[in-house]
Amino acid sequence: MAPTAVLCGDVRIGPEARILFSAVLTAEDGQVEVGARCVVMEHALIRGRAGHPARLGDDVLVGPHAHINGADVAAGCFLATGVAVFPGAVLGARSEVRIHGVVHVNSVLPPDATVPIGWTAVGNPAEILPPDQHEHIWAVQQHLDFPQTVYGVPRGTPPAELMRRQVDWYGAHRDDQVLEHDQG
Repeated sequence: MAPTAVLCGDVRIGPEARILFSAVLTAEDGQVEVGARCVVMEHALIRGRAGHPARLGDDVLVGPHAHINGADVAAGCFLATGVAVFPGAVLGARSEVRIHGVVHVNSVLPPDATVPIGWTAVGNPAEILPPDQHEHIWAVQQHLDFPQTVYGVPRGTPPAELMRRQVDWYGAHRDDQVLEHDQG
């Protein structure tokens, strides 16, 4: 593990896995599991939540600046630079999400699927759509219940209530302490 990587909460790292510089693996109120021989590259964020743990199977590559939030990523997946994978998403074995690809909340990719550069996977089973298909993406996405899945509130919750909940939730780290670990 690189000396500037951050692990917070119930984070489990498999054998021979590598967590690179400034990667953040935070279990919040859930769990993060990283399988054997995974590589989590610089500035990636992996977040586990209650009800949506983040799980990486064996032999997964998470590229720089990727965001994996409460998703189940099967063995052999390749998640390129800048991808976003949202809570409740499930990626089948050997799937690829290419540069800046998105796998939306509660969406399911079959094994060996590919989300092209900048495209979005949405639905169960996932439709893989180009970025110029916003209306089609939204037609599927609105039924996947992003606000309830991610924030635990119904769509239309006033921003003041939503942000109060978020501030309280993230405040759970207020009293965290840094633990020394072996650099070997």
